[in-house]
Amino acid sequence: MLENQTADWRAHYPFSSHYLMLDGHRYHYVDEGPADRDTETLLMVHGNPTWSFHWRELIASWRDRYRVVVPDHLGCGLSDKPRRWSYRLGDHVNNLVRLVDGLELDNVTLVAHDWGGAIGLGAALARSERFARIVLLNTGAFPPWFIPWRIRVCRTPILGRLAVQGFNLFARAALRMAMVHPDRLSPSVRAGYLAPYDTWEHRQAIYRFVQDIPLSPRHPSYATLADIETGLAQLAGRPIQIVWGMQDWCFTPDCLEKFTQLLPEAEVHRLDDAGHWVVEDAPATVIRLIEQFLAANPIPAAEPSLREAGG
Repeated sequence: MLENQTADWRAHYPFSSHYLMLDGHRYHYVDEGPADRDTETLLMVHGNPTWSFHWRELIASWRDRYRVVVPDHLGCGLSDKPRRWSYRLGDHVNNLVRLVDGLELDNVTLVAHDWGGAIGLGAALARSERFARIVLLNTGAFPPWFIPWRIRVCRTPILGRLAVQGFNLFARAALRMAMVHPDRLSPSVRAGYLAPYDTWEHRQAIYRFVQDIPLSPRHPSYATLADIETGLAQLAGRPIQIVWGMQDWCFTPDCLEKFTQLLPEAEVHRLDDAGHWVVEDAPATVIRLIEQFLAANPIPAAEPSLREAGG
């Protein structure tokens, strides 16, 4: 089975593991970069059904210049996968806030994809003083006005759960359906995406994320998304970049247009030959665009403390 090709996929993910304890659960994160912990921080936040592995090429590209912090949501990747936990959007946001606080991250550039957009932006609104720049890739941060039929099927109580949690079909399908060029994924990279989701118990977060898409205001996460959408105006003064794979059938170009209305000053790049997993379809282009954005929007140097000023 692909999930068991541990040695192969690990070669793509040569990063040390760190853990934050959250209410008795281990919350895994990568923390790479220079020894100087005062450097700028890139906080990369994944979606579903991925994990921190999704950012591997970006981590490798930037860990020599930036502090790169990349968590796995509870239930995902190398984090614990508790059976009894809410798996609601608001709680994922709270976990990320606790990571930002626990690591005392400042001068943060958020880089977020899929569910990571709502989770990351929720944390940025909660700790706005710590976030300096924002990069969004094929994501959403507002209540959805449509849900693709392929996602709706996965939400059905019996067959959907059996497909997603039992046979891992959601994650397996993403390896092809989330990209325009799925042939660019080697067998070992495919194994890396699937590795943490090797049992029914380990796949519960994938199904719970699908369940957590709110169809109406009665859903517990609808208000959370609505509050994040309303709060986006508070972030409009920061440099914001949006990079979008235009052949995304899930977060369609209509979602991008929604963002351009909510964040009219954002720098927008439309990649015509990329799909939902834009960092897999066009990794070199994404890295180049983000590097240009970071260089064009430097973070002002922090004022020295009184102690430093006094020698």
